[in-house]
Amino acid sequence: MHPIIFFSKMDFSQSNLFGYIEDLQELTIIERPVRRSLKTPEEIERLTVDEELSDIERAVYLLSSGQDIQGTSVVANLPVLMRQNPAETLRRVLPKIREVLHVAGVEMQLTAAVSFLTVLQEELVSIHTYSHSFLHIILQHLEHRDAGVSNAWLETLLAVIEALPKETVRHEILNPLVSKAQLSQSLQSRLVSCKIMGKLANKFEPHIIKREILPLVKSLCQDVEYEVRTCICRQLEHIAQGIGTELTKTVVLPELVELARDESSSVRLAAFETLVNLLDMFDADDRSQTVLPLVKSFCEKTFKSDESILISLSFHLGKLCNGLYGIFTPEQHLRFLEFYKKLSTLGLQQENGLHNDNQLQLQTLEQEKKYISVRKNCAYNFPAMIVFVDPKNFHLELYSIFFCLCHDPEVPVRYTMAISFYEVAKLLNSGVYTIHKELVTLLQDESLEVLDALVGHLPEILELMANGGENSGSESKLLSIPDLIPALTTAEQRAATSLKWRTHEKLLQKYACLPHIISSDQIYYRFLHRMLTIILTNNVLPVQKAAARTLCVYLRYNRKQEQRHEVIQKLIEQLGQGKSYWNRLRFLDTCEIIMELFSKSFFCKYFFLPVLELTHDPVANVRMKLCYLLPKVKSTLKIPTDKHLLQQLELCIRKLSCQEKDKDVLTIVKREQLEKEKQQNEGRSTNTNDKMFEKKRRDSKTSSVLTKSITLSVPGSSSGTSAGKEDKKSKLVRSQSFNTQALHPKYSNIDKCPKKSSATGYTSSVSGMGKSCMLSFSDDSFRSHSTGNSGNTAFLSSSSRNLFNSTDQKSNGNKESQSRKMSIKNRKSNP
Repeated sequence: MHPIIFFSKMDFSQSNLFGYIEDLQELTIIERPVRRSLKTPEEIERLTVDEELSDIERAVYLLSSGQDIQGTSVVANLPVLMRQNPAETLRRVLPKIREVLHVAGVEMQLTAAVSFLTVLQEELVSIHTYSHSFLHIILQHLEHRDAGVSNAWLETLLAVIEALPKETVRHEILNPLVSKAQLSQSLQSRLVSCKIMGKLANKFEPHIIKREILPLVKSLCQDVEYEVRTCICRQLEHIAQGIGTELTKTVVLPELVELARDESSSVRLAAFETLVNLLDMFDADDRSQTVLPLVKSFCEKTFKSDESILISLSFHLGKLCNGLYGIFTPEQHLRFLEFYKKLSTLGLQQENGLHNDNQLQLQTLEQEKKYISVRKNCAYNFPAMIVFVDPKNFHLELYSIFFCLCHDPEVPVRYTMAISFYEVAKLLNSGVYTIHKELVTLLQDESLEVLDALVGHLPEILELMANGGENSGSESKLLSIPDLIPALTTAEQRAATSLKWRTHEKLLQKYACLPHIISSDQIYYRFLHRMLTIILTNNVLPVQKAAARTLCVYLRYNRKQEQRHEVIQKLIEQLGQGKSYWNRLRFLDTCEIIMELFSKSFFCKYFFLPVLELTHDPVANVRMKLCYLLPKVKSTLKIPTDKHLLQQLELCIRKLSCQEKDKDVLTIVKREQLEKEKQQNEGRSTNTNDKMFEKKRRDSKTSSVLTKSITLSVPGSSSGTSAGKEDKKSKLVRSQSFNTQALHPKYSNIDKCPKKSSATGYTSSVSGMGKSCMLSFSDDSFRSHSTGNSGNTAFLSSSSRNLFNSTDQKSNGNKESQSRKMSIKNRKSNP
């Protein structure tokens, strides 16, 4: 677009006129209204579906006559349909999906591959049904012309192979694989065959792999296309694990040796990585005679002429050196160590403070990125190289490289060293003091990413530094690191001034370990007041809470009463009584942490009353937070020692319930009161139940004693006839059968009851029974039966489990006496 100029200076010559016209046209295009992507009535009608259709019918309709986006939606919804109605989905929907996929686009193909995999993983159908209904669709689209679609279906098939029975895999996958892997097939078909072979190697027994798969593997290793050779080379690791050590030595290793000499660098790289991963399967002879010369030659050629695979070589170098450690000669050991040192400084124009003129050449951006990746991989492998040279030789062999990597100009390299720092410290053990300067350097790194990586294991690193290693019993070595505390404070200040508050929060959390590392005075003067400042001034809530917890930890380990009292006073005055409601909220957070870390008596002594004062806070949010905290506050009380504090707490709650105007705060207070009343009622019911149970236990004990002392007396007449006696006896037995459950076992046999009893004995036996005892039986069972001549009155009663008071006993006795007198009078009047 031409620059805009003023009209007074415009040149309307023919050469410039067209330029102005183009400018006007572009402005017209910019100002032209953009048509919104609204659907026309015809499009809306085509997208409309009858609401009365069921899910299955709607899916079939959309797959048959809907648009592609609707069909894709149905395919994505296939697992849901399978959960709801699997039979109808398999019968009606899946055949339609099979038809549509033949002409479907990439999006629907990818969606179908994911849906088919979901059906398998969630086991929505049996594996037999899945292999019968889904497997053939998967196999049909493995060789899709789009590489992404083909890989998606391949991933689904590889997951299916793990679940399918062996016979199904043999007939449906392995047998067709023989023809698909032939050289006459397409490149895509042969690549797919390579990946399937690697999966089948773990499915069958070694003799089947040897007979049916290994011939195909050998053929693919000789394929004319380097992509196929690379692909099958990466599958040799899985094939070797399936066939075992012997066949790996005789079949796989020769193929790897040949592929390691391939003309293509990608094939050589795949062969190298496979050799490194299979080192454990080779014996010492194979390692020394075959693998070592091959790796040595590969490293030398790579460094000299083929820098494209340096990244992979540097990544696997640590594993390679330790895997071949036992067969290295001293010369070979030194050579591989020197090779690692060269890779660690690759791309740097200055080494050991001296300029190297041979390296002063222009490097492309791509090369610089490659060299950075190589040095990053060297930093990743540094712990493995310490093991390779032995930690005792660290200072002599590797310290210079460690220094260079920690001071590398690129952040990714220093970041990786910060992550590995803890592993290095553990390996050095008692020699950990040799790397304290690098710890300080990384703590002061200009990149917060490096600091964040180091802080992850900072407490463990500092503990190792303080103790001189895991097994060392020496005194603290931190006295020899005078710049550690300034580095820690600088790191926190840099994190505080950045926008990465999560790093700051993480740093403050890790600083809680300092009481185990440095002295209480150092913490008090350099860190404790800083934590209080963060609580007062920082605007990020997680950071404030992290600082509050760390401050409480510092206070917990501070044994100087003056310093403790000073900090407590500042917490109460600057937070609890602060002008900002935000500070008062943080005071409540701090009190909650104190209740967690300190004793109950400590909290009650210093913080209980300042917390209760916040019930009069003018801000409702503060009162609300306090109300949520009150149950924990109450739990710190010890009754009866803190009875006066409990009274003040209850008084505050009553005032809140009566005077509170904020409905949210009032709701919380009432809820707590209801919970308190519920607990009290539960306590009362528990006490009542306990008392009732104890009373019943005593009554039952007394009743059992009373029952043993009671004797049943059934009076009779000597002048009565035998028929009257038998009639009386039969009635008693019949009444017993009606109420057998009401009788005490002791009195279940009526025949044993005496027929005669003296007046005194009768009165004494009956007077011991109460009204409840006599009413516990039915009237039909126990009634007075009189005969014409005898006038005898029979009474039968059982003992009760309850005790009877003296009044009941007296009244019962009087009634029985009157009854006996009436009986005597009747006998006199009817001689």
